[in-house]
Amino acid sequence: MIRIDGSYGEGGGQILRSAIALSCITGEGVEIFNIRANRPNPGLKAQHLKGIEVAKIISNADVQGLRIGSTRITFKPKSIKSRNLKVDIGTAGSITLLFQTVLPPLLFSHEEIEIDVIGGTDVEWSPSIDYFRFVTSKALKELGADFEVRVLKRGYFPEGGGRVVLSVAPSEMKGMSFEEERCLSVGGISHCSNLPEHVAVRQADAAEKLLNENGYKTEIRIERQKGRSTGSGITLFCGYKGSVSLGKRGKPAEKVGREAGFGILEELKRSGAFDRHLADQLMIPALISKGVTEYTTTEITMHTKSNAYVINSFIDGSVRIEGNLIKIFGI
Repeated sequence: MIRIDGSYGEGGGQILRSAIALSCITGEGVEIFNIRANRPNPGLKAQHLKGIEVAKIISNADVQGLRIGSTRITFKPKSIKSRNLKVDIGTAGSITLLFQTVLPPLLFSHEEIEIDVIGGTDVEWSPSIDYFRFVTSKALKELGADFEVRVLKRGYFPEGGGRVVLSVAPSEMKGMSFEEERCLSVGGISHCSNLPEHVAVRQADAAEKLLNENGYKTEIRIERQKGRSTGSGITLFCGYKGSVSLGKRGKPAEKVGREAGFGILEELKRSGAFDRHLADQLMIPALISKGVTEYTTTEITMHTKSNAYVINSFIDGSVRIEGNLIKIFGI
């Protein structure tokens, strides 16, 4: 059984998600200990629990230690089985982080599968659903991943209640060399729920003003809804780079928009094909792509280093980091 130290590097949930995904893909049992040891409240939280539960179902795995607060689990998968699932995270836990655990194994499946997930679509410390749809998905589909994402309802902290349907088809993925794209026009979505439409408009206007002043054209769509959650946010994207800013009580809409604008400007001015977040998100999908995948990134983050540690623990030498260049040798 492969042993993974959950306190490695940043010591967060990323190590857990990557290890479970790789266990499903390779069929190798894994023991993860010191789970989230570097966090104020170590161990499994509800969101991590739900991701492992879904992985357990799709891989028919034997699991020990699956409880809130657990700092050690063992996960022994059998075979990936296609079945449509409905998943309620039960909190505003991130839907996109759950996708990081289950999407790579599902791309290995021999049949189409649909997962209907309720949780958070736009929450702190995770990619927004729009970042996933317009940045992560762009790179995944260029590798050959065949899937679609439908956002039926947005969910914000603390109520959650967002709903996203992920449809995945068997995929023949091939490695590739990603080149840095020249960005001329920045796209985006500015959204709000249970708030006046002018909140989303002001977010978009502030981002557009900043980007226009820096020489970029913009095309930002406005979305407003009513639902269980109250909140707002904006995601900006151009090629393989993006940024996210979320609203909260007492935070002016203009500040939300400017934060997102400054975030993508920082990425666009730096050398690298991928932004610092996409760089780690693509590592496991690249591993299941035949051949070699390589790309540069604006920053080698601790998340990237942690992912390299986990992947190389399963298949030694699969990931090489040379400066800001990441090379991944597919299985």
